Amino acid sequence: MIFQKPSSEIALEKNTEKEPMNTSQSSVDDSVDTIVGPSVNVEGDFASAGNIIVKGTVSGSVSTSKHLLAEEGSKIMANIQAGSATISGIVKGNVKVKDTLIITSTAKILGDIKVKTLQVDAGAVVQGKIIMSMPSELTEKSTSGRSSFKRKEKKV
Repeated sequence: MIFQKPSSEIALEKNTEKEPMNTSQSSVDDSVDTIVGPSVNVEGDFASAGNIIVKGTVSGSVSTSKHLLAEEGSKIMANIQAGSATISGIVKGNVKVKDTLIITSTAKILGDIKVKTLQVDAGAVVQGKIIMSMPSELTEKSTSGRSSFKRKEKKV
């Protein structure tokens, strides 16, 4: 199963019913929207407008406009599309990231990577083609493999 973080209003209601909320010890991270737990297996197209943390297994496709974190021990057998990503687990599929991709020392990526900025830690395994490009090029679809530069010719 996939669990979504409750809205702040629901969390507030739950806390006020039992006891007053202590903000200094709150364990809810507002930057995380979806967590795939270590015992969870997701199959199909998985899309979120917010951040995603994968601790379990995902098969199909993964898409988020924000940050994807694939923790050590996670397995993603899917094509990935994200605003930014940190990979520490195993990925079998192509990875397309608009901004920064961090591949940690425990990561193993079997697939092509298209990214603006890439950081690869020592010990990481990458088997595939890496293309580093500008963000606008990540969203455009190329019509041919030829260069888009045109040569001007002068008529004499």
